[in-house]
Amino acid sequence: MRLWLLPFCLFASLIIGCGGSEITLEDLESAADKIDLSEIEIAETDVAKKLLDVEKANLTFGFIKLTDCAPLVIAKEKGFFEDEGLNVKLESQANWKVLLDRVIDGQLDGAHMLAGQPIGATIGFGTPAHIITAYSLDYNGNGITVSNEIWAQMQENDPALKTDKPQHPISADSLKPIVDEYKQEGRDFNMGMVFPVSTHNYEIRYWLAASGIHPGMYTPTDIAGTTDADVILSVTPPPNMPATLEAGTILGYCVGEPWNQKAVVSGIGVPVTTNYDIWKNNPEKVFGVTADWNEQNPQTHLAVIKALIRAGKWLDETDDSGTLVNRQEAAKILSGKDYVGADEDVIDNSMTGTFVFQKSDVRPMPDFNVFFKYYASYPHYSDCIWFLTQMRRWGQITESKTADWYAETAKEIYKPDIYREAAEMLVAEGLLAPGELPAASYDGYREPTTDFIDGNKYDARDPIGYINSFKIGNKD
Repeated sequence: MRLWLLPFCLFASLIIGCGGSEITLEDLESAADKIDLSEIEIAETDVAKKLLDVEKANLTFGFIKLTDCAPLVIAKEKGFFEDEGLNVKLESQANWKVLLDRVIDGQLDGAHMLAGQPIGATIGFGTPAHIITAYSLDYNGNGITVSNEIWAQMQENDPALKTDKPQHPISADSLKPIVDEYKQEGRDFNMGMVFPVSTHNYEIRYWLAASGIHPGMYTPTDIAGTTDADVILSVTPPPNMPATLEAGTILGYCVGEPWNQKAVVSGIGVPVTTNYDIWKNNPEKVFGVTADWNEQNPQTHLAVIKALIRAGKWLDETDDSGTLVNRQEAAKILSGKDYVGADEDVIDNSMTGTFVFQKSDVRPMPDFNVFFKYYASYPHYSDCIWFLTQMRRWGQITESKTADWYAETAKEIYKPDIYREAAEMLVAEGLLAPGELPAASYDGYREPTTDFIDGNKYDARDPIGYINSFKIGNKD
């Protein structure tokens, strides 16, 4: 006898009209043949998935028009938020300051943030507030672009660049004579970045300083960070970068996609490097909320992180050949006017695993955008500490700190315990494999690495030694 048939007795009686007569095994088997088992499986899955008792179901999240807002957009458009009982509205913001201020004052429940924003706010650089993150949105995703005129001069300084496909990575060595000439003539060499605590600010500073170009220091009286600067770095909103470059207000910039590719398509500039070459698999954006919001809405926060983890995994899904199978669809979704609002053909350049430096220099870069693999969505303490070292290096942290301070501050801001709880729920639901999150013994510190454009070694357990290893910047 097929024992699995017993639960279907009720269905059988209804279907075959047994009434009060005895139900035979043949009756049961006949009834089972008429039952859609896929419906039964779906029902069982729904029962197995227990929705969290969210404190707040209607949420509004902010974002800036960049491709790395993708996990938020995909979580909404693919129904992952809805699966968690959440009704999420996504609102584009004018700039990073407005976005942060609206999270702090409660107009937004959370937001797509620069990785440095929760850190800067929590330590009191800029608008003070305790912001936390339990989810890293992505690795990589930025580029440094210079104007056509500056690129031509860089090629004159380094003939090896005078080719359709120059060797990468391209350092700022060929830029230094140009900057020196501007300085001798009393002219400012202006470049753009998106925010004082943005990855872009620290990446362009790292790239310049690695070639002996001083990007300027922050001091208590110089919040623009231009003291002793060879290059003047100023804030420009990401979507405005290409137009500002074309107008000649800036001569180059560091920004996320699609605004480097936009310069190529428009014929106004040349991306010379990506942040993958400046620091391989560097953290870029995070999902941030205030600590108070998390305390008031812990179950809601877990539900949000669950949806985002699923979105990141969807974005990085590949076939057996390693091809990213969902990125073209993601590019189409992101191209919508309510999201990034750039042409799909511009967005998909980098999103589908290639990067266009010039029309003659198109390179495969499957890891230009990473949303899930390499544990990219996990909030690693060591990533937070890197940002803190750069804030100290350039003077945004005005006084020396102990190594313990760096470690303790990271734990105030990065919340891997929330991520892990959400991920383990997904594992229990069969939506995530156990190996897709770090082992339970993982302490939040990625291994020391020399994957930087200058080969310098970063060990988060020795932040003071790391700060002191650079020729340009503060020493402790």
